[in-house]
Amino acid sequence: MKKYVAEFFGTMFLVLLACGSAVLAGPSIGGLGIGLCFGLVLVCLCYAIGNVSGCHVNPAVSFGMFITGRMSLKDFGGYVIAQLAGAALGGALLFWLSRCGIDFHFGGVTGDNNLATNVLQPGATSGMAILTEILLTMFFVFIVLAATDEKKGFGNFAGLAIGLGLGLVNIVGIPVDNCSVNPARSFGPALFSPAAWSDFWIMVVGPLAGAVLAAVLYRLSVNSGKTQEA
Repeated sequence: MKKYVAEFFGTMFLVLLACGSAVLAGPSIGGLGIGLCFGLVLVCLCYAIGNVSGCHVNPAVSFGMFITGRMSLKDFGGYVIAQLAGAALGGALLFWLSRCGIDFHFGGVTGDNNLATNVLQPGATSGMAILTEILLTMFFVFIVLAATDEKKGFGNFAGLAIGLGLGLVNIVGIPVDNCSVNPARSFGPALFSPAAWSDFWIMVVGPLAGAVLAAVLYRLSVNSGKTQEA
């Protein structure tokens, strides 16, 4: 149960603080700063709950772990439920904060309910966005799988690589669709910004497809051959 609780609160903080950096501090830190905030939040979470749940805080990461045999079906389902619920709470808290006098729009859906939602940015197409989500998620999930590999990973330094990876993909992906690579990160803010749902499918299909490719790359290049956890 502790690992599900850790995933719940970890995902909540990811949405609240990382998406909050765009909603509350975007004018002063810009896209580069927002990307770095995503990475720094994940680094902190890796060292806070990594030893409890592995700090997935992302259904795409959990999916990658599942299809490589490093996670049971039961845990996969429990993790995803906890992540979506945590994202919903994080989105609710951010929505409440954004109604306390903040008048700022950074990407996402402009209007009354702007929460750094994942939607196509000006000039981006659906094809461009889904390809971006696939490639960036493939890169990110591959980092997670390889850096945490029991035999060939980097132990206590894995959290740094994972956090830096998330920061990097956000810096690249924010101009396209505010960068998801995480269906839960997209789900939480979208609950309070209905106009974001039209592009939500991209933030599910792209990351999950990217996770599959990451798992293939992991097996081809790292190939730890671990057995499924209980």
